[in-house]
Amino acid sequence: MAQSSTPPIRQRRLGLELRRLREAVGMSAPTAASSLGTDRTNISNIEAGRYGISEERLRRLASIYECGDEALIDTLAAMTGGRRAGWWDEYRGKVPPGHLDISEIEHYAVRLRTVQTSHLPGLFHTEDHARAIFDLVVPKLPRLEVELRVAHRLARQTVITGDAPAPYVGIIHEAALRMQFGGRDVARAQLQHLLDENERDNVTLLVIPFANGGFPMAGDSILYAAAENPHLDTVHMDSPAGPLFFDLPTQLENFRLRLDLAEQAALTAKKSADFIRTIAKEM
Repeated sequence: MAQSSTPPIRQRRLGLELRRLREAVGMSAPTAASSLGTDRTNISNIEAGRYGISEERLRRLASIYECGDEALIDTLAAMTGGRRAGWWDEYRGKVPPGHLDISEIEHYAVRLRTVQTSHLPGLFHTEDHARAIFDLVVPKLPRLEVELRVAHRLARQTVITGDAPAPYVGIIHEAALRMQFGGRDVARAQLQHLLDENERDNVTLLVIPFANGGFPMAGDSILYAAAENPHLDTVHMDSPAGPLFFDLPTQLENFRLRLDLAEQAALTAKKSADFIRTIAKEM
């Protein structure tokens, strides 16, 4: 069983869900290990995401934990097999690990929803806009690291533009639309790119104008990544210390409600597109 020094977030989530199943029936790790025919260290490493687990062993553990949710078990079984390479692995060791976690979450999501108040959604950044963003990081990044982060951000966009694009709803505050990262020309081109991407069948962009007043999550930046099984949904929120991830059922329910309320505060899709065009013309 190979140990991973930097477990992928999907493997960590699998281990976390197994721990939750064990704790739900009040079973200790040593008892679980004994029932599985292994030692406690293996259970701990699996639950921490350091070790992968086979589908057979996962289903045995689900039975030991008396889990009757077949849909959840099938979803977890699809996550077994240890670490699987994704396109983002090309950037491992080159960009912060949290950036790779976001890529992996987006890749496996079946639907994406986001609220952005000061930045435009990363999946729609132009190269010049992304470079202007990373040039502002403090302390200043070396040029090579800036270019690697830009390349990684652009590669993430296959979630929207690929052969099987995920449905995407982006709620963007007017403040984010008016930020001129890189200057007027870069900002104008960025808004035009946003309008072009908004023409995709899987993309819906909604704007909250200043005039519409306050709304839940004003000031926050979040991404809600829906999984095939809602139990495995994940929320990503930006913070000065790096990305934060939330996955408890009560947290997910709260974020869904806040997203719904933010969407209610936004203009319609058509009015939002017209609003973006107006701001672009003003630049």
